[in-house]
Amino acid sequence: MVERGKETLRTYKEINEKIQRGDAVVMTADEFVEYAKTYGVGAAAKEVDVVTTGTFGAMCSSGVFLNFGHSDPPIKMYKCWLNDVPAYGSIAAVDVYLGATALSETKGLEYGGGHVIEDLVSGKEVELRGEGFVTDCYPRRYVETTITLDDLNQAILLNPRNASQRYNAATNTTDHILYTYMGTLLPHMGNVTFSGSGQLNPLYKDKNFEVIGIGTRIFLGGGIGYVVGEGTQHNPQNQLGTLMVRGDLKHMNPKYLKGATFHKYGVTLYVGVGIPIPIINLKVAETAAIPDEEIFTDVLDYGVPSIKRPSLGKVSYAELKSGKVVLNDKSVPSSPLSSLKQAKAIAETLKRWIEEGKFYVSKPVELLPSYREFKPLKIQRFEPKVKDIMTVKAITAKPSDEVKFVASLIVEHNIDHVPIVDDEGKLVGVVTSWDIAKAVAQNKKTLREVMTTKVVTANQNEFVDVVAKRLSDYRISGAPVIDDERKVVGVITTDDIAKLLGGRKP
Repeated sequence: MVERGKETLRTYKEINEKIQRGDAVVMTADEFVEYAKTYGVGAAAKEVDVVTTGTFGAMCSSGVFLNFGHSDPPIKMYKCWLNDVPAYGSIAAVDVYLGATALSETKGLEYGGGHVIEDLVSGKEVELRGEGFVTDCYPRRYVETTITLDDLNQAILLNPRNASQRYNAATNTTDHILYTYMGTLLPHMGNVTFSGSGQLNPLYKDKNFEVIGIGTRIFLGGGIGYVVGEGTQHNPQNQLGTLMVRGDLKHMNPKYLKGATFHKYGVTLYVGVGIPIPIINLKVAETAAIPDEEIFTDVLDYGVPSIKRPSLGKVSYAELKSGKVVLNDKSVPSSPLSSLKQAKAIAETLKRWIEEGKFYVSKPVELLPSYREFKPLKIQRFEPKVKDIMTVKAITAKPSDEVKFVASLIVEHNIDHVPIVDDEGKLVGVVTSWDIAKAVAQNKKTLREVMTTKVVTANQNEFVDVVAKRLSDYRISGAPVIDDERKVVGVITTDDIAKLLGGRKP
């Protein structure tokens, strides 16, 4: 018995025959959405043979396999650099994998693997350095030369995770700027960033995974590529499916492969991906017709340093693309990390290729899985928290205490930070030995005159690594540890953290 809506409207063979004759009806996803709104999904399904999609965004899980050929005398590379960007060479003698996020050892965040890939596709010369593991058949110890894409035997773009079905949007509720893979997030929900192309997104147009799978022919980086299978972190039951894709770098276009740097975060590669959606039945047509107004994603608070970031609400791609969303009754500017203009261009290009008979649809040999268990990394060893290393008996003072009295406390207990509390023991400020020294020089009398009231704090159940980064970000050497009622339960300092790190295995 055929499931309702899955009765075959047309086969892959029939679609390709129409492409060959030049009478296939092809629409971009944007066009198909509007057509279905006007005439209904049923009529659109009968009329249209193929819907083209497109997305162009930062796809960090990308990279390229390169084969250099053998030098004379030959070398077995175990270390390799391309424009000072390290590539993984422990594959074979002259095969390497260059990851998009690898960083230049001389330029740091300004240049990386994504930029090398763009340079190769652009026809530029790239400096190659290699160190050899000397054997009887590979006597060379070192090689240094320049290469271009034409010099390589193979240059195969193989991306473990591309074209996410949708992407959680991001904001920041803290009081300081965050630099993330979702871009720069301003304090106090100052902005929302998002990725993906919404109703143009390839995997959302095949929401039920009925036509995309192993062997699907796609637009990749300006050339023709193929779906290898599900991407890493494939989580289809939550509409977070991904793709693993491959293609020949020699047939690609730098317009659709761009190296980029996210400010104070790292390097990535912007990749253009477009997939044809053959309208083989009504169910496929229904998902291909889903508009931005019905595609929702969560806005996560990246101010929470955890994989369990809280959602501050769901928003549609229509809202995100409008330039503002409403969170907690506040209108917040939204901006895309992906290029919607490029996504449209990809869908249009793929449409033209099909109409001109240059691109045929391919039936996958195996569809993508519609369910995958999604597991986090388990930390099997002891992971210290603040409560495990903090100084429990914190020396505190009151706002009305005299500067001279607190100076004597600092000397007596050999401490640098004194939390200031009210009569209920709740934190209201902090002073350091530097504050006290300055207070004495300025003839200040009480702590109320010199204490810092905007205090960077820690919670006793936070992981030490998280607090260490916070101290580094604010360039301070310690912080009061407070409970849920803001009562001081201890103090953690960089000295405490240094002692812990000194005992860790490298």
